[in-house]
Amino acid sequence: MKIAVLAGDGIGPEITAEAVKVLQALDLKFEMERAPVGGCAYDAHGHPLPEATLKLAKQADAVLFGAVGDWKYDKLDRPLRPEQALLGLRKNLGLFANFRPAICYEELVGASSLKPELIAGLDILIIRELTGDIYFGQPRGRRSAPDGHFPGSEEAFDTMRYSRPEIERIAHVAFQAARKRSKRVTSVDKANVLETSQLWKDVVSEIAAQYPDVALDHMYVDNAAMQLVKEPKRFDVVVTGNMFGDILSDEAAMLTGSIGMLPSASLNERKQGLYEPSHGSAPDIAGKGVANPLATILSAAMMLRFSLEQPEAADRIESAVKDVLASGLRTADIHSEGTKRVGTREMGDAVVASLTKKTTKG
Repeated sequence: MKIAVLAGDGIGPEITAEAVKVLQALDLKFEMERAPVGGCAYDAHGHPLPEATLKLAKQADAVLFGAVGDWKYDKLDRPLRPEQALLGLRKNLGLFANFRPAICYEELVGASSLKPELIAGLDILIIRELTGDIYFGQPRGRRSAPDGHFPGSEEAFDTMRYSRPEIERIAHVAFQAARKRSKRVTSVDKANVLETSQLWKDVVSEIAAQYPDVALDHMYVDNAAMQLVKEPKRFDVVVTGNMFGDILSDEAAMLTGSIGMLPSASLNERKQGLYEPSHGSAPDIAGKGVANPLATILSAAMMLRFSLEQPEAADRIESAVKDVLASGLRTADIHSEGTKRVGTREMGDAVVASLTKKTTKG
């Protein structure tokens, strides 16, 4: 099992180090190879996604990804900015299906900004289409406006596009996932305004006919954003496009107490995947040893389950994380009165200790 470890920028190296440590504590054999990506790759090679890094990612069974980005790169031309590395990996590996589970652990109910009765037991799966939409649509750019309210002025434009096959395949992913859960899918769009969303809604409705055991409802994205705060447990599986999914999944993450708890998996049709925490590189706390590594560790568990076909090992990691939270250990983002505040490395060590203890007992 070959894993490409792309730690990236900011807190990326710190949190991926803890996930690697957890993986090494398992009684499994992995071949791990590291490569630069993002801003550090630009500094060393003049590009955020060097050819050697992309080649490694293509050859690997899975990619364990940290985070990319730093404010100091904001003045670079857009194709050279660190974030383009992640978009390039998604495009070149065909990672069209993004899974972002938002689970509120019992021990973290108090860390959420919502009332406990609203989020206790929360378990939402947001499935985001990842290789289409406005992120990749052409044409895009800047020009002198040929028309509109201010012709001749400078304008920027991007194109939101979706084809029927793109929508069909992500819809199948969502309905198949729902069959393993509560058999409910909410499709989120903006069909009252956007032609792209009307096609999305039409195609998802057609695919739903192939899954008569799964209930489908449609919701406009603005209403979905409101309902996630008002009544989050009404959702089970949410399927939506690239832009809306980006926003809604971050909103859902904060319902759980911290985005530092939200893992993600991005898969292609061969189940090859890129696994990363949903948060960013957080350059303001990089190197301080205070970042929460649990989202990355839980992403590693998703990697074991989806790409490496090791579901029992994934269960062990997730169980170890629950044990650590039950013991009262917390990083700064989830710390509250009555719990013990620890750093990045201490949290990773605690997960390893729980894994080792259970292995010894077993």
